[in-house]
Amino acid sequence: MLLKRKTSAETLKLQEKYGVPYLVFPSLENTGLVRHAFSTRLGGCSTGDLATMNLSSTRGDDPENVKENFQRFGAAVGFDPKDLVLSLQTHTTNVRLVTEEDRGKGFTRPRDYKDVDGLITNVPGLVLATFYADCVPLYFVDPVHRAIGLSHSGWRGTVGRMGQKMIDSMSHAFGTRPEAIQAAIGPSICQSCYEVSEEVAVAFAKQSTPGRKLAVEYLQRYQQEITETDIGNCLLQDKGNGKYQLNLWYANYCVMREAGIPAEQIAVTDICTCCNPQFLFSHRASHGRRGNLGAFLMLR
Repeated sequence: MLLKRKTSAETLKLQEKYGVPYLVFPSLENTGLVRHAFSTRLGGCSTGDLATMNLSSTRGDDPENVKENFQRFGAAVGFDPKDLVLSLQTHTTNVRLVTEEDRGKGFTRPRDYKDVDGLITNVPGLVLATFYADCVPLYFVDPVHRAIGLSHSGWRGTVGRMGQKMIDSMSHAFGTRPEAIQAAIGPSICQSCYEVSEEVAVAFAKQSTPGRKLAVEYLQRYQQEITETDIGNCLLQDKGNGKYQLNLWYANYCVMREAGIPAEQIAVTDICTCCNPQFLFSHRASHGRRGNLGAFLMLR
């Protein structure tokens, strides 16, 4: 199946094993420290609107289907599902320090936490997992202190500067410095597909005022010729009648850059979930009739 991409650079690489396709960032692979992936909707056993690789137990799927999907995906990527630690997302900016005691929570045993959208750890073999259907996955790898982080960032999390919260949490727990981090902004909804209300636009306008330099720096990843209109619309494009197109990729990029991660150490997705509804679950594209995708990150 042909993926629709936003640039010819192919920031993400499509891989497949045992009939299960998944996406990876070469920049994270090249650290040699982690195993990671982002799922697609293909290669699983779920049916109907959840077909086929649904990774959520909250969408009305048969629990045995969800369990089998995790088993298939783990076999393809190279992890044992019993090593999973699952988030419990409610659009917060709460970050949990994951330890050996958390192994299996959310998969082999119940979670004893809630309202957790970010996970960090320095324990090899633990598989951090967060879930999506248009919101933004954020990956963080600290090769100096051998620590990792994975978080879910929708518009609320992005306004709340989830990326900054993740870096601060890793710094406090492991001594991580932002200039050492290899980061990635994963597959999610693009600006062209993401219409928001004036209320949301105002929240971003109040919170984020990135300068012209950052806009140009970001836009150069996607286009050679950049106009002043492009720069002005980089975060929010006013469509009139109180409607705006919001760029969550750029907003999260700015949070990472302002936190101190170098531009060359931030990989930004070239794949939109909403533009690829046959390949990825999208809440917008399906009008809510969908399963969940998963992001996974494990320290080797």
